[in-house]
Amino acid sequence: MTAPPEPDPRTEELRTRLAAVAERIDRATADAGRSDRPQLIVVTKFFPVEDVLRLAELGVRDVGENRDQEASAKADAAAATPAGRDLRWHFIGQLQSNKARSVVRYARSVHSVDRVPLVHALGRAVLDHRPAELGPLACWVQIDLDPGVDRGARSAGMTGTSGGTGRGGAPPDQVLPLADAIAAAEGLTVAGVMAVAPRGDDPDPSFARLAQIAADLREAHPSATGISAGMSADLESAIAHGTTHLRVGSDVLGPRPAVG
Repeated sequence: MTAPPEPDPRTEELRTRLAAVAERIDRATADAGRSDRPQLIVVTKFFPVEDVLRLAELGVRDVGENRDQEASAKADAAAATPAGRDLRWHFIGQLQSNKARSVVRYARSVHSVDRVPLVHALGRAVLDHRPAELGPLACWVQIDLDPGVDRGARSAGMTGTSGGTGRGGAPPDQVLPLADAIAAAEGLTVAGVMAVAPRGDDPDPSFARLAQIAADLREAHPSATGISAGMSADLESAIAHGTTHLRVGSDVLGPRPAVG
């Protein structure tokens, strides 16, 4: 009689980590009095495609990447396997317009739309390069929640980086113009808003502000029901303030490997 195969240690580690994160999400959802459980996006940047496929075997369907070169290679490799064909890829990093053609080939959504020229690039790319089976590209307006950022420079187009403790994104007063541009582009939909809490600050005020911005946006664009916020360190706060999509990396996959 053939002995059963030994369990893969890395798969078992991921299983344990996923269960711990799921428990945190369930507890925070209950504490917030919510009946709608936020969607978990596992951020797999810098980890090999083998880990992505292990996650797929464990039931993960949504994965996030922030560099196109890495993401496109992983998406192609995963699509060639039974486990990886049903994955939904989310692009969550700062995106250069010249990468739009590549990103629309595999990404279900882009969480980091922060300027109108990028909207235009994505719109053109979707018409010419997007596989029909992926459907419209869901676009999230990334918002800079750093209260100390130079708004004049940001409004002039210097998005994607931030001074102070910010993590990038458009100024709050540019959310509606960006959403209008997305809605006007064929093949794009306004999914909602995305933000990262400023480093070193209590995330509660930032996520409360984000929730209000999201509510205001829904008045103009009812399809914009999503809030992409909350990572390993602050997912409880994000859930308390209504996030619909969590982006968790290290608590599922462990410390990121060194990248040269």
